[in-house]
Amino acid sequence: MNKWLRKSLFIMVSILTFGLVTPTQLMNSVNAENLQDRDAFEATAAENSFTQKNRFIEESEFNRDQFMEELMNQAEIQSYQKFGTRIKPVIENEFREIILPNIEKALDETASQFPEEDVKNLTITEQPSAGHSEKIFNIKNGDTGKDILRFHVRRDNPPKEGYWFNFHYHTYYDNFQSHHDLGSIYWDKNTPPKWMS
Repeated sequence: MNKWLRKSLFIMVSILTFGLVTPTQLMNSVNAENLQDRDAFEATAAENSFTQKNRFIEESEFNRDQFMEELMNQAEIQSYQKFGTRIKPVIENEFREIILPNIEKALDETASQFPEEDVKNLTITEQPSAGHSEKIFNIKNGDTGKDILRFHVRRDNPPKEGYWFNFHYHTYYDNFQSHHDLGSIYWDKNTPPKWMS
């Protein structure tokens, strides 16, 4: 869609809906069409599932293991959205084998430091960032709105070694200053594409 048509569509939607649907929401739905069908289906299904599970938790007995499993499913989907259709096929297997277990360990260790009533308020925030930005997803306390963990991936290019994706996270314990390493995955000698491309 060319820029002129896109801008016209945004203005028209804003006027017709009186702000009930924002151009950002519309753009997110347009961008979702650019994802592979499977990825878009997985993301939508997981978001709905996670939201429904959170509502169910409030109405019934809390199951910590089931809750953490749902949180991990959402973390995996957010990560694949970040990788996009060009990076995901290349690093998906290593990500599942090396990085995902370390993300799960970080989430479990953090959740174990909270009482049960606070654990069920943990949520994954924000869409992954595109381009060259590092953010994959954040974990926040849904009641306070404050971030607890921030999961990132950085592109490293050591001299004569090619490109690596360094996965790490930051915690609120030290005001998000320290890098806590989750592992690295080799890309190639060639420059990797932008995130979410």
